[in-house]
Amino acid sequence: MFTLSAPMLLRAYAAGIFPMAESAESRELHWFDPERRGILPLDAFHVPRSLRKTLRRGLFELRFDSAFRAVIEGCAESTEDRPKTWINDDIIRLYSELFDAGFAHSVECWRDGLLVGGLYGVSIGGAYFGESMFSRETGASKVALVHLVARLRAAGFALLDTQFVTEHLCRFGAIEIPRTEYRRRLAAAMERKTDFHAVDQQAALADLLESASG
Repeated sequence: MFTLSAPMLLRAYAAGIFPMAESAESRELHWFDPERRGILPLDAFHVPRSLRKTLRRGLFELRFDSAFRAVIEGCAESTEDRPKTWINDDIIRLYSELFDAGFAHSVECWRDGLLVGGLYGVSIGGAYFGESMFSRETGASKVALVHLVARLRAAGFALLDTQFVTEHLCRFGAIEIPRTEYRRRLAAAMERKTDFHAVDQQAALADLLESASG
């Protein structure tokens, strides 16, 4: 049986292709290369006023890459709003391998020592490919997204790929672009040299909130 490896997955992302499973119980992965691709422009990110208030309250402790597997398992959980997910065992295995190799990152919201929300994605050069997010407390995944964008901007990233555009992401400024335009942006972003961890997060967040629309 053919087994997908982490290096193969990186080559797919570099070509503009990403995998998904039909469900958490599925044993097969399917490849996607949509004609129109969702992105969140880093220079036109929108932070809603209500979310600014949540950020100022400092409800959550933000961490990066401290519990990657727990984040992806959180994203795989069934909830009332999301009874089915596409994250199966192969997805967890592959992205955990990418994390171990330094190509995947998580943003985590903690409260009283518990992981209450976060997101994860893949990083190549100056491109970050957002995969999934989850919340166990109201607003946790949104706070994680704002901190992700702040960090990507400060680290010199050029592309935040959301794969598809949802009503939720539209609130932050997500747009769709044609496949050809996406591939042009992807190629340019991958030429950049970035360091996801070499960031003063508080300064990055302050800069984002000052420049982002609200």
